[in-house]
Amino acid sequence: MTPEELAGVREDLEAFAAELFDGFFRADQRRWGQAYVRGLLLDGRRKSVEPMAARLGGDGNRQALAHFITSSPWDAAHVRARLAWRMHEVIGPEALIIDDTGFLKDSDLPLQATAAGDHALPCRHGGQAQ
Repeated sequence: MTPEELAGVREDLEAFAAELFDGFFRADQRRWGQAYVRGLLLDGRRKSVEPMAARLGGDGNRQALAHFITSSPWDAAHVRARLAWRMHEVIGPEALIIDDTGFLKDSDLPLQATAAGDHALPCRHGGQAQ
């Protein structure tokens, strides 16, 4: 998604992120949660903190974003559950499948088998090298 496309849906995206992070007690956690979602949606191959912060411009304080992802005390299971319930309301699926196999990474990280198990690729899991 380009910055222009993001600007066109920013109000809806902020409402969605506010709902997603509603259980966060601290305003700074909600703010950086929203920034993280915007960073994930913006174009760019690398979705790690530093490149995302650069793409976010004025909204992308690298240190604050890194703290949110690595150190801020929030329950990822709670966020996933809220997301699953929201998607259920929107698309009405018959089943939800969460595939936690990791994502491709351009680096010399250890190899991990793909979901199909037919070959191994450099991989990160949940933002942490495995």
